[in-house]
Amino acid sequence: MGVYKHAQIAVSALRVVEFRIAACKLTGSNWRLTGQASRELIWGDFNLNNFEDGILSSAFMVGLLISSPIFASLAKSHNPFRLIGVGLSVWTFATAGCGCSFDFWSITICRMLVGVGEASFISLAAPFIDDNAPVAQKTSWLGIFYMCIPTGVALGYVYGGLVGGHLNWRFAFLGEATLMLPFAILGFVIKPLQLKGFTSSGSKQVLNKEIVAPEVQDLKISNGAVGSLTGREELNDSISKKFSLSKGASKISNQVTRFWKDIKVLLINKVYVVNVLGYIAYNFVIGAYSYWGPKAGYAIYHMNNADLLFGGITIVCGMFGTLGGGYILDCMHSTISNAFKLLSGATFLGAIFCFSAFCSKNLYGYIVLFSIGEVLVFATQGPVNYVCLHSVSPSMRPLSMAMSTVSIHIFGDVPSSPLVGVLQDYTNDWRKTALILTSVLFIAALVWFVGIFLHSVDRFNEDSELNVTPIERSNARPLLDQYTTEASE
Repeated sequence: MGVYKHAQIAVSALRVVEFRIAACKLTGSNWRLTGQASRELIWGDFNLNNFEDGILSSAFMVGLLISSPIFASLAKSHNPFRLIGVGLSVWTFATAGCGCSFDFWSITICRMLVGVGEASFISLAAPFIDDNAPVAQKTSWLGIFYMCIPTGVALGYVYGGLVGGHLNWRFAFLGEATLMLPFAILGFVIKPLQLKGFTSSGSKQVLNKEIVAPEVQDLKISNGAVGSLTGREELNDSISKKFSLSKGASKISNQVTRFWKDIKVLLINKVYVVNVLGYIAYNFVIGAYSYWGPKAGYAIYHMNNADLLFGGITIVCGMFGTLGGGYILDCMHSTISNAFKLLSGATFLGAIFCFSAFCSKNLYGYIVLFSIGEVLVFATQGPVNYVCLHSVSPSMRPLSMAMSTVSIHIFGDVPSSPLVGVLQDYTNDWRKTALILTSVLFIAALVWFVGIFLHSVDRFNEDSELNVTPIERSNARPLLDQYTTEASE
């Protein structure tokens, strides 16, 4: 029985991981991943200026930020696994739309829809893996999950360069859509996994039937006309009035009300807030590194291949760091307190090495120090998402992941690039700018250090708010009791 259960767990989680690997090959930032050769061809076809190119490179973020909370909210009323299938389908058709676009606005809209597709993963995939991973390996599995991002970046650069350079930039997008299509179909046809904290539609229907039973019984007694046509009509009218679906406007109102209620719950959760604040400071630096890093490296160390070198360091170190961080937290015993210790310690040490790297006058010294710093900095990916998942109740996890993603982008990497540009205009010295930017990592480490001393409770095993409430339990007649009563009558 134990072997069979572990096999089930492995297969279930691998379903979701397969989705993520496929999605991350060229998801989210697929505009950037289509390769420099493809981008130059797109510029020529659409006569883009630098501003329009910048819009395209970040357009997916609009769809991502708007849709992430929506998918998280819908998970409470729709099967989360099927929502992932919907997201993959939107992503597939949007990516194909990029390949078929005819002007700047058409490709911009498709890029926004790409973000909508990715939003389903942002909020739903990590909770699935957290549910199905072995208890002693949860953070390692999350580490594997997030390692797919730098892996996807590496594959994307190669794929985009080959296909876009040798064929046409449109084929690069169409090829992505073709690769994803089977996974989008699987999202609808394979047996869906159930997410912890959410009841299936079938169980909700059973619950409704059980709750109706006593009221139906009372109606039978009061009318004294069991089996008569009038009694049946009254019975149907009574049921339809109490359990009919609300109007579209009422549904939207309920969704919005529930959404804001859940947001308030997150905002008063000190552990969650501290974790996200540290994550924002961390992502502020990482976002600026990815945008300005090659240019700073060329200016400071006169790198001829700054893009390739800086990108290669980030990808390789990101892979090893993400895997290592998850494994270390599992070895430490995965708790929220230990996660904050690892977040604070790894970020602090990583900041020291990155800071020292930009102080180095030698290119090779910079490469060694910065590589070590990147490994340490990326070790946070598993632990920071572990805290997001385990500091809230199971039913809140999708929204927790969604709002974490929205926060780190809106307050982190989105404003960091222009702000660092303003700083560089002021200092006119890339070394000083890089050192000031890297100092923000010390702030992230300090924020996460505070989290160590917060009272934290792992809420993974708490009952979901979508489970049967005490009132529903008191009103619901047990099936066995119902059958016994009918038999006695």
